[in-house]
Amino acid sequence: MLVPPDMMAAQTRMIYQMNRYCAERVQARMFKTATAIREICKIVQDILKEVELQEPRFISSLVECNGRFEGVEVISPNEFEIVLYLNQMGVFNFVDDGTLPGCAVLKLSDGRKRSMSLWVEFITASGYLSSRKIRARFQTLVAQACDKSVYRDMVKMIGDTTEVKLRIRERFIVQITPAFKCSGIWPRSAAHWPVPHLPWPHPNIVAEVKTEGFDLLSKESILMQNKNNNNSSSSSGNNSGSSNAASMEGDAWVLSFFEAENRLLQGGCRRRCLSMLKTLRDKHLELPGNPISAYHLKNLLLYECEKHPRDFEWDESCVADRINGIFLQLISCLQYRRCPHYFLPGLDMFKGKSPSALEQAAKQVWRLTRELLTNANAFEKL
Repeated sequence: MLVPPDMMAAQTRMIYQMNRYCAERVQARMFKTATAIREICKIVQDILKEVELQEPRFISSLVECNGRFEGVEVISPNEFEIVLYLNQMGVFNFVDDGTLPGCAVLKLSDGRKRSMSLWVEFITASGYLSSRKIRARFQTLVAQACDKSVYRDMVKMIGDTTEVKLRIRERFIVQITPAFKCSGIWPRSAAHWPVPHLPWPHPNIVAEVKTEGFDLLSKESILMQNKNNNNSSSSSGNNSGSSNAASMEGDAWVLSFFEAENRLLQGGCRRRCLSMLKTLRDKHLELPGNPISAYHLKNLLLYECEKHPRDFEWDESCVADRINGIFLQLISCLQYRRCPHYFLPGLDMFKGKSPSALEQAAKQVWRLTRELLTNANAFEKL
């Protein structure tokens, strides 16, 4: 197929601009993020070492491997989440019946095994391992460790939350989340994945992802936060019927597919595309109410991988088209006020976001997308 010379020239110019954007803006963001992670991990390691001395069941899993810290997720340039993996989930069954979207519970496989559990005092009368109770104990230990730490002058616990959040050097917010790693099983709520008859991802990668499994995080789900807000503003007369459900929500664990998502984004320019999206988001889409996070973009990128399953659709000449496609998806989600999770489509990631924040975000994303679509030199300005 013959391509007009001017079209070839335009594509070559676009690739040059994107390469330059990556070399300057994206690399600068990555360097800044890596420096911040190294700084906060040094402090958090010291605090977790003290926690482990007080309570040996909370063994720090925050270790550096090949120059990277495992279990660290970047939420935004100044906000991070560190996952602390716990031991011995063995005597519990994983129960995922869809009652709580995005969540599951851990139930004793046999009531007689209660005393065999490492976490016996956190098991409810109904036999559930309570996410909330473990988190409350961990929060107390971290608060005590902060007081003893050599970094105590630069670390403060953030109150008014059931989660373990630290403010470090008045610049960074770090959430430390206890978790269990679930290898070799796959949640029923994600059983639809992968979509049949699509060439992506390759069956070998699917098998690898499902063997690696997922994580269960001890944190409040978006759904739970939203219900708490609704309950506080409603009358207390109707609360008795929902008390059991509310109790179960407090005991539930949040499903996380962090490692699976990262594995799926290997190959072609998918990772590069995500890095560019994050950089564009940090500069142009950091909006009041935080309606658009890097995680929203990551999920939409995975949907874009299904729409464009071939590796050649992810070479450098196609990256601009893929970014435009993801932003158009995002505008649609913002307008419909619903953003389904890639692995758990029943979970709306916009839950709890204000309609006005989503509306303003849609306008801002459209302004950015229009610039990318109509200006051949957009990446020089962005």
